[in-house]
Amino acid sequence: MESAMTNASPVAAEEFFSYLEEIFFMSLKDIEAMIEAFHSEMHRGLAGHESSLRMIPSFVDKPKGNEKGESIALDLGGTNFRVLAVKLDGKGTSDVTAVNKFLIPKKVMQGTGVRLFDYIAGCIDSFLTENDIKRGRIYDLAFTFSFPVEQTSIAAGKLIVWTKGFTAKGVQGQDVVELLNRALKRKHISCINVTALANDTVGTLVARSYADPTCDMGVIMGTGTNACYREKLSNIPKLKGFNSHGHMIVNMEWGNFDKVRLTRYDRQVDEASVNPGAMYFEKMVSGMYLGEITRLILMDLMKRGFIFIHNSDGAELFKKKDSLKTEDMSRIEGDETEKLHEIETFLENKGISNISLYDKTVLKRLCEMVSTRAAGLGAGAISAVVSWMDSELKSRHTVAVDGSLFEKYPGFGLKIQNTFKKLYGEKAEKITLVHSKDGSGKGAAIMAAVAASAADKQKN
Repeated sequence: MESAMTNASPVAAEEFFSYLEEIFFMSLKDIEAMIEAFHSEMHRGLAGHESSLRMIPSFVDKPKGNEKGESIALDLGGTNFRVLAVKLDGKGTSDVTAVNKFLIPKKVMQGTGVRLFDYIAGCIDSFLTENDIKRGRIYDLAFTFSFPVEQTSIAAGKLIVWTKGFTAKGVQGQDVVELLNRALKRKHISCINVTALANDTVGTLVARSYADPTCDMGVIMGTGTNACYREKLSNIPKLKGFNSHGHMIVNMEWGNFDKVRLTRYDRQVDEASVNPGAMYFEKMVSGMYLGEITRLILMDLMKRGFIFIHNSDGAELFKKKDSLKTEDMSRIEGDETEKLHEIETFLENKGISNISLYDKTVLKRLCEMVSTRAAGLGAGAISAVVSWMDSELKSRHTVAVDGSLFEKYPGFGLKIQNTFKKLYGEKAEKITLVHSKDGSGKGAAIMAAVAASAADKQKN
């Protein structure tokens, strides 16, 4: 490695890098211990006892694949949200016939609940108008709400806590479907019937299982992270009044899993977040935080004189919180050129020049270290759920995965699969990760059709 240090020796730098790699490395023993802790938290959550995994019943099972018709889905998963119209052919195929994407301004995210839901209702109104959707009939709508919700029925649920930077007042503890219905009424939108409340993860599982009956788990790895899976009703003691022979999809809210080993950089990220002391797993795995973890390590290296010695611009640039994004990490780690020209171009575009090969190599090494730990944690969590459903891996399990981290980060999915191989050997091939693009929107629309059909049957 080309040396570019004057304030510190190469030996001291390498010793510190070894220390970093040690605290971020996840051994097979670490992952197995995590799986055991996951199982314990799952058991407690399903029983209604105190647990970092909420294990929230979704009140819906997988679709049969014969659902048919046209539905609308509202997919609120973060700063961006979508409104979609989806057509189901009743043969396992679903097609998006219209979609609009909207950005939620920060002042709306962090204002009042009335303002937030009025903004959402206004976007639905724009969607109907722009796509020339006739308002003379009633459309079933499923609301994919990707935040921790205590669901009480297929179309009712109270927000437990905001995540992902949202802090809108007057929403926590309230039924979000009711808040949406009130906003629709204020906007005089009478052609929408909200029939289902879905978590984005549940929607992802439902969307894939409409065409693939082996799909029994859904995972989100994007701005945030979460998972759901198909559970036997007999394994959910806290759920009363249901036939114990059936199944239900359980929304785990695994972003709050707290049986994890935190580094000092993780603690810094947590302390500076909008929800300190919560969502530890999400802060170590999701796209919202990986860039910031890497930036904090980078700042530490700069203070110690291990990187950007001849470039004070680098120190100034990366002093600002969130100045290194996970998308930037993706570009850095994906640079396979001999002299790491992509990284150099990235830094030059940020105003940093005269970059040594040493600096570029260190930066790539940091990104690999942080992303590899995130993938290891993700693999451990998925393994915990699959082994809970099928301890000996006798059956095939398709895991539907949505989210930009899984889709766009170089080698992220491969790192997860490699961890499966270390855990299970040849049996690892029974776990298949499938990218379910736009699954949360399609899945919600399928749920709207399922819920509307179930409601019709009850009436008749």
